[in-house]
Amino acid sequence: MEFGLFVQGYVGKQALTDPTAEHRALMNETEYVIQADKSGFKYAWASEHHFLEEYSHLSANDVFLGYLAHATERIHLGSGIFNPLAQVNHPVKVAEKVAMMDHLSEGRFEFGSGRGAGSHEILGFFPGVTDMNYTKEIWEETIAEFPKMWLQDEYVGFQGKHWSLPPRKIFPKPHGKSHPGMWYAAGSPASYAMAAKKGLGVLGFSVQKVSDMEWVLEQYKTAIQDAEPIGDFVNDNVMVTSTAICAETHDKAVDIAVNGGLNYLQSLVFRYHDTFPRPEGIPEWPEVLPEYNREIIELLIAEELMICGDPDEVLQQCKRWEQAGADQLSFGLPIGVSHEDTLNSIKLIGEHVIPKIDTDPVHRTTRFRNQAGA
Repeated sequence: MEFGLFVQGYVGKQALTDPTAEHRALMNETEYVIQADKSGFKYAWASEHHFLEEYSHLSANDVFLGYLAHATERIHLGSGIFNPLAQVNHPVKVAEKVAMMDHLSEGRFEFGSGRGAGSHEILGFFPGVTDMNYTKEIWEETIAEFPKMWLQDEYVGFQGKHWSLPPRKIFPKPHGKSHPGMWYAAGSPASYAMAAKKGLGVLGFSVQKVSDMEWVLEQYKTAIQDAEPIGDFVNDNVMVTSTAICAETHDKAVDIAVNGGLNYLQSLVFRYHDTFPRPEGIPEWPEVLPEYNREIIELLIAEELMICGDPDEVLQQCKRWEQAGADQLSFGLPIGVSHEDTLNSIKLIGEHVIPKIDTDPVHRTTRFRNQAGA
């Protein structure tokens, strides 16, 4: 199992009162990715969200990732996601950005795509639309065009329902062999199976706990055996996310979690991701979950809903994800945790956890890509 970091410019309630909070959050997250690169993490994923007050201010993630391409050396940098819907980002511009990022990172870029976070974000670009499945139709007609834009000397062009382009040579072409790994942000069993059929890796932001892996893998790993890849290779890959806090002792890690504002972050998730199934006990916004105490944090750990503890405990918790079949475990870091404690978590995981689980020096997508381009 490989390891990643997930950042999204989460600001939280500080955005309402502190004019420096936004800048600090964005700059801190560049430091977290740089430290993850030094600590042996294989991936860093940066979100693209729009209009989501407090929750995510990382809208121009291509700029963010371009900076990190120069500031890091080995970590793969992923769009989690680039939104390729023509009304948000024209597909040709997305293809150009992906190829440019592939060059700037010298082959370390991962292309994750998706359709947006929920009705507040999506309907900002589609006023008057009431059926959220409308964007699925646009994504479906678009996604298979990217490998053609990258690999054809002159792209044959496209005439679709939602966008079109005459034949054109599209530059730059990707760096080296083939093209970057392609991923899809999936939130339902049907989405996992659809991604697998297309040969896409899955960004499983909707997976909440280890037991959720059962239906994810059943849908995905079965379907990918019969994949008809839209790209140059099958990216047989399921990434899942989890909150992670690692400290020198269990008690210190729990104390950090208690003060990490996890209740507010979780409330914002379901405020904006209104297409996700709402678990029992999650209140309707503007009501928020009560603040977490030590008892709640211990329960979340026991229920495998978060990774938290000393390095040995975190190692065992990560092994549970590995045993469940996750190909990649990517960590989200709560904004309420101090800058120093967050960097310490990354360092401790890099020193004590990753070397005992991820023993392969070659990235999975690099191997797939090299085989395709051979």
